[in-house]
Amino acid sequence: MPDPILSFRGVSKAYGTTRAIDTLDLDIEAGSFVALVGASGSGKSTLLKTVNRLVEPLTGEVLFEGENVAGLPQPALRRRIGYVFQSIGLFPHMSVAENIAIGPRLGGERLPASRIAELLAWVELEESMADRMPDELSGGQRQRVGVARALAAEPHLLLMDEPFGALDPVTRDALGERVRKLHDELGLTTVMVTHDMAEALLLADRVLVMDAGQIVADEVPAALLAGKGGEIAQALVAVPRHQAERLAELSQ
Repeated sequence: MPDPILSFRGVSKAYGTTRAIDTLDLDIEAGSFVALVGASGSGKSTLLKTVNRLVEPLTGEVLFEGENVAGLPQPALRRRIGYVFQSIGLFPHMSVAENIAIGPRLGGERLPASRIAELLAWVELEESMADRMPDELSGGQRQRVGVARALAAEPHLLLMDEPFGALDPVTRDALGERVRKLHDELGLTTVMVTHDMAEALLLADRVLVMDAGQIVADEVPAALLAGKGGEIAQALVAVPRHQAERLAELSQ
């Protein structure tokens, strides 16, 4: 088996008396699309943030491409990792082009207009969007810019924290499909946090279910749909399954 691109070894994190991550071990292979699913407070976003050191674990280590992230300078580490925020997080005083180019610029690289246009095309936005300000864009357009920004430095790993949660269903579905295509076309490794099991089943190759800071299920989507993964995982699968059954009843 090839070495994993991302590993967690005995990682734990607590906020007061609440244990957000509980001595967790995990390997993620290069090229995989992994969804972290669980209820609010299960620890999934905290775990994601230990990778790019937005959160420092209390114990254990996070290894990225064989290196302990705790020993890497944060700016250099974050240039190797694309991050898509739940809240989008565009700088309101910067144009779309400036927002997309901010990561490489901080690393001393200036992105040419042709590269900005290419990144916009990747997320299905017109080249003319480059000069617009964030407040001139819809929520879906802003999140597409957020994805383009995350990909601007040609990262080895893409992290997404509830990236589509604030979007309307049509935009959410379209952008999810586009991100999955980019994952395949660019050969990315992607880890996405979501509370939506349907989204995880449709987009990911591997679904990890978290509860109380631990991974309680680690399955491919087909296995979860076949009833595997345990009680907590199946409770999450039951929601989209029940919705599909109700829709089928309405069409009869």
